[in-house]
Amino acid sequence: MRILMLTDQYPPLIGGIERHVRNLAVGLADRGHDVAVATTVAGDLPAQEHDGRVRVYRLRSSAQRLSRAATPSGRPYAPPFPDPETVAGLREVVARERPEIVHGHNWFARSFVPLKQASGAAFVMTLHDYGLTCAKRSLWYGGAPCSGPAFSKCLHCAAANYGAARAMAITLGNWAVAPAEKRAVDMYVPVSRAVVEGNGLAHESLPYTIVPNFVPDDVAASADPDHPALAALPVGPYWLFVGTLSANKGIHLLLDSYRRIPRPKPLVLIGSRWPETPPSFPPGVVVIEDLDHAAVMAAWRRAGLGIVPSVFPDPCPTVAIEAMAAGVPLVATRVGGLPDIVADGETGVLVAPRDAGELSRAIVALAADRKRRSAMGRAATKRARGFMASAVLDRIETVYEQATM
Repeated sequence: MRILMLTDQYPPLIGGIERHVRNLAVGLADRGHDVAVATTVAGDLPAQEHDGRVRVYRLRSSAQRLSRAATPSGRPYAPPFPDPETVAGLREVVARERPEIVHGHNWFARSFVPLKQASGAAFVMTLHDYGLTCAKRSLWYGGAPCSGPAFSKCLHCAAANYGAARAMAITLGNWAVAPAEKRAVDMYVPVSRAVVEGNGLAHESLPYTIVPNFVPDDVAASADPDHPALAALPVGPYWLFVGTLSANKGIHLLLDSYRRIPRPKPLVLIGSRWPETPPSFPPGVVVIEDLDHAAVMAAWRRAGLGIVPSVFPDPCPTVAIEAMAAGVPLVATRVGGLPDIVADGETGVLVAPRDAGELSRAIVALAADRKRRSAMGRAATKRARGFMASAVLDRIETVYEQATM
């Protein structure tokens, strides 16, 4: 099958969606499919290259010419509307690749909407977040889960995130183009039940099949126990958090909980700093910034338990899957896609989001019960198999077959 992936960013730019799209593209190519990826130009990366068997095209965009179309780090993001230059570039790629399936992953795919009918390809769209209804894609409003979209409300919320001028363009673009996307897409692939609900798929009777994020089958074996950065880890047992050190990932909730625990084990935080990252941390907290993936997996394999304290409706955090693959029991919040991943009482413990007291009590109880942790770790390893490439790629191929019928 000829497949064209569409994504805002692609490795060597690194992030959760970037890693997912690459794993998906490479995995499908290894299964004999003909796979190409179209993405946005970034820095001095070549306009065309091969990533193993996958052909990669990097396209320019009109929005990219505006400095505010990228994050302060320079990472490009596509607008929520068809970009004229990207549409032109995609037209050439589609003519060259002649895909049977076009598989979009974020707003970059909106530039395919005007080309869909003429292409003859089936259009599959993975929803990694809430971008179909939310201009910020997080469904997070005023420090709490959003109750639903309304134009003036979305505009005000987006302005606090993007600035007034950019918020107007993004909010208007999303509201104007989302209906056209819904008409063009043959099958949505939300990554969790929370994403189905947050994007209103069932309410609008849109076609969808839930397929979660996944990790490579050998993700646990990829751990590098000799990575020099791991020298910063505590010698004895520790608790581990992996993710951006941001408010929506629950860093403040986690630290509040940690302060409540008498004589806690060391808490290791692995991730990148954000503007809201606390400037200082309690005694016993070890911060390691921006480890490569093999070192992160090695850190998971040495952890006594993992903590995923997201406060926003985290769509499908891959970090929880990686922890389970390493045999680590989790204490996680009952929010977003986490209940789809963590089997409460079996592979970990789910607690109410934004409740520091309940989180701290759950950590203390699980940390004190070695037998229960061991049983949960074994169950986690078994459950993680359902979130690995060999299982999930089968489901993606079934989605493609359904979309082309």
